[in-house]
Amino acid sequence: MQRSGGVVSGNAADDQEHAGWFVGHFMPPAAGPRASGAVEVKWAVYEGHEARDGWGANREATTLAVLVRGRFRLSFPDREVLLAREGDFALWEPGVPHFWRPEGPTIVLTVRWPSLPGDSVGVPRPGDRG
Repeated sequence: MQRSGGVVSGNAADDQEHAGWFVGHFMPPAAGPRASGAVEVKWAVYEGHEARDGWGANREATTLAVLVRGRFRLSFPDREVLLAREGDFALWEPGVPHFWRPEGPTIVLTVRWPSLPGDSVGVPRPGDRG
């Protein structure tokens, strides 16, 4: 990353220290404007065999996933969304349980706001009795 004159530039795919998240509350203050409590941004490159480790939800954050390339399936309690065409997106509100999995090599850009520590939590699979 390069920073000068109020501008930060770089390559999101190069910064994998935070599992693809490169803007958010988790960045050190030295990251400048990339250290933000307002928003978090993730560049995710999948080979195709990965999946979210169980169902999850965000307590307060809204999430937007945009397909860059490939196929990406998102499961929600009442529907599935397949991102199959570049630019396809899904946006979900706080508290909505979700599960994801890529279908082959895939790139997804995810934006979540606000960026809050501990906001993403595991939840029971919808329909399971708990």
